[in-house]
Amino acid sequence: MLDALKPGQTIRCTVTKVPRTDDAQQTIMRLMRRDPVVKRGLKKAQRRRGQELNVYNRGNRDWTSRERVGKIVRVAPGASWTMPYTLDVAPDLRAVDGWLEVAPA
Repeated sequence: MLDALKPGQTIRCTVTKVPRTDDAQQTIMRLMRRDPVVKRGLKKAQRRRGQELNVYNRGNRDWTSRERVGKIVRVAPGASWTMPYTLDVAPDLRAVDGWLEVAPA
């Protein structure tokens, strides 16, 4: 199926089943973060964490501590997202091909 896709084309990916290995789950989450809606949410959260930076004094110097990044995406059966297909994601899509259904959007 990946051979029929063209670079720049919008694709829809759907999780058919959850992989057992953590590596495959991380790959799917990385692909899910390429969705434009998720990207926008991550960017807003990053900006907000920068604005609400915890500054404290230690040895008469200002130190900062940032909040941890929130997990916006979850790998679950039936979870779907859209993203533009580029050639750099082809190896990742092939690696998790058994757990994903990829179709043109």
